[in-house]
Amino acid sequence: MDTETGAEKGTPGEVFATFLKLGLTSFGGPIAHLGYFRDEIVTRRRWLSDHAYVDLVTLCQFLPGPASSQVGFALGMMRAGWLGALAAFTAFTLPSALALLLFAMTAASFTGPIGAGALEGLKIVAVAIVAQAVLGMARTLCPDRERAAIAAGAVVVLAFAPGPLGMVCAILLGALAGLTLGRGEAAPVGGHVTMPVSRGQGLAALLAFFALLTLLPLVADKAPALDLIDSFYRAGALVFGGGHVVLPLLQAEVVQPGWVTPGQFLAGYGAAQAVPGPLFTFAAYLGSVRGPAPNGVVGGALALAAVFLPGFLILIGVLPFWDRFRAMTPARSLMQGANAAVVGILGAALYTPVFTSAIGGMRDFALALVCFVLLVAWKLAPWAVVVIAALGGIGLALTG
Repeated sequence: MDTETGAEKGTPGEVFATFLKLGLTSFGGPIAHLGYFRDEIVTRRRWLSDHAYVDLVTLCQFLPGPASSQVGFALGMMRAGWLGALAAFTAFTLPSALALLLFAMTAASFTGPIGAGALEGLKIVAVAIVAQAVLGMARTLCPDRERAAIAAGAVVVLAFAPGPLGMVCAILLGALAGLTLGRGEAAPVGGHVTMPVSRGQGLAALLAFFALLTLLPLVADKAPALDLIDSFYRAGALVFGGGHVVLPLLQAEVVQPGWVTPGQFLAGYGAAQAVPGPLFTFAAYLGSVRGPAPNGVVGGALALAAVFLPGFLILIGVLPFWDRFRAMTPARSLMQGANAAVVGILGAALYTPVFTSAIGGMRDFALALVCFVLLVAWKLAPWAVVVIAALGGIGLALTG
């Protein structure tokens, strides 16, 4: 394994301890997670060089799935093989997943003005957080008028074809538009990262990724558990551009069928901002609170595994072929168009379900605006803004 550092391989236990620390302290979302990883893994522990780390981050941002969790999975694999990859994923994910499962099991007891107000504040802060995500992603992924037009086109598609099918169409049309514009450039040669994944294993993972995406909808009606796995697997397979993009995909899968109410959905999304670790653990909350069985701890565990699985399968599948693929200019053009489309998808989600479900009047809008300014202008940590929003929601309830 060439990590450009000459570092010796470690153990799964070492990887688990390292990523458990990160899972308990990594607040701030996927981009912040990558900064925590670099400080802990590259700077302090010197498991790999900065060039190799940047190359790995580039790969994971290029693929669908939870980028920071994919980077952690790959770092664990580099350090301690397949068991190291599993240890990194488990340790980084477990703290936030357990916190959200606990919230799911206790949210129903939030009654009276204080409890109901706190939940209302969690719904309102989701407006500010998603608006911040749309703004940041638009600056990065839509820096020119062509990609801004692709984002707007995605909103138009969803206006006429809401739901998962409309999102898939928007992403495909965005990718085709990106290919037509041809604005991508071949990736520069960076640090090289060699993983213990053969071409055969990579092809098997890619086959499994597409087979599950194709076959799960055909068998979903055979058992409730398969229906749950199908929905969360599809959401995880279509996430491009960052963790926040999973919001509209999950909303389409769990709110539209009536599994989860809009209020439950937004309260859980707000709570997810207050815990460290990957935003994808929001799936554990949704699987737990959904109406039909399996739900509770079993439903949460199934949803969590299903939403992460496609991102890891496609990462494993691409690793042996990455150096050749990243040099193809058309591939980068496709991804630029697809990423611009997901900005439009997240923008559409900002309107519905987020704004339409959370904002019931001018006072709600004022609290959302305050939260947005605290995030964007004052640069407060998301967890701190969530606490402020919950207190604000209580204040609105007591004075209403």
